[in-house]
Amino acid sequence: MIDFAALRDRARGRTPGRKARRRARAERWRRPLETSRDRREAWGSLLFADHGFLRLAYRNRHQVTERLWRSAQPSPTDIATAARLGIRTVVSLRADGFGGDPLEREACARHGLNFERVVLQSRMAPPKAVLRQAMEVFPRLEAPVLLHCKSGADRAGLGSALWMILVEGASAEEAQRQLSLKFGHIKHARTGVLDVFLEAWAQTGEAAGLSFAEWVETVYDPESLPRRVQANPIADALLSLMARE
Repeated sequence: MIDFAALRDRARGRTPGRKARRRARAERWRRPLETSRDRREAWGSLLFADHGFLRLAYRNRHQVTERLWRSAQPSPTDIATAARLGIRTVVSLRADGFGGDPLEREACARHGLNFERVVLQSRMAPPKAVLRQAMEVFPRLEAPVLLHCKSGADRAGLGSALWMILVEGASAEEAQRQLSLKFGHIKHARTGVLDVFLEAWAQTGEAAGLSFAEWVETVYDPESLPRRVQANPIADALLSLMARE
C-alpha cells in the first residue's frame, strides 16, 4: 500500500537534513544581491529550484478587473511587462527566502512599482491575523495591482477572491470564481480548504448580512474548516510532487 503521507513529506523536503538545507538557502536569499555571482545564483534559483523555466512557457497571467491582475511568480522581465501594462503595485503572496524574491523586489524598484507582501497558504484556512492584514493592505494599494504566488493557481486565487470582496465589493459567488480549474486550482486536494473558506463566508457571513470584517471577528473559525475538506490523496500527492506550495 502506498504511504501518501510519507510521499508528501519527502516531496516537500521534510526530512531533517533537507529541512536544514532549505533553511540555509532561505537565509541566503534574504540578503541583498551584492555581486554578479549573487545575481547569477539568484537567477539559477528562480529558474530551476523554483521551477521558473516552466513559467517561461505559461505565466498563468490574467486580468481579473480593471484594477486587478493575477499571475504566477514573475521574473524581472515579467515585472517590466507589468509596468508597460500600467500595473502600479505588485503583491507577493509568498514568503521570502528564494532567489526570485530579491530579483523581483529589485525589478519593482527599477520600474517604479510598489511592492507589498501578504503571505497566504494554499493548504490551510487563512488565519484571522492574515485576513486582518489583507483588510488593512488591499484597500490602500495603488491600482492596478498584480497579485501572484508561485504557480498562480491557489494563493493567487484566494488573494484575488479577497480583493474582489474587500475592494471590488463582489459577492461570494463572484469571488469563488477565482478558485477555478481554469487557473490550475484543484479543489479535490487539500487546497480545497480555500474553497471551503469561501463557502463558509457565503453561508455564515454574506447570507447573514454581516460585513466581511464582522464575520472574521465574530463567526469565522479557521480551525473547523480542514475537517470539511474531502481531499483525494492521489491529487494531493500529485500537487506535492509538482512542488505546488
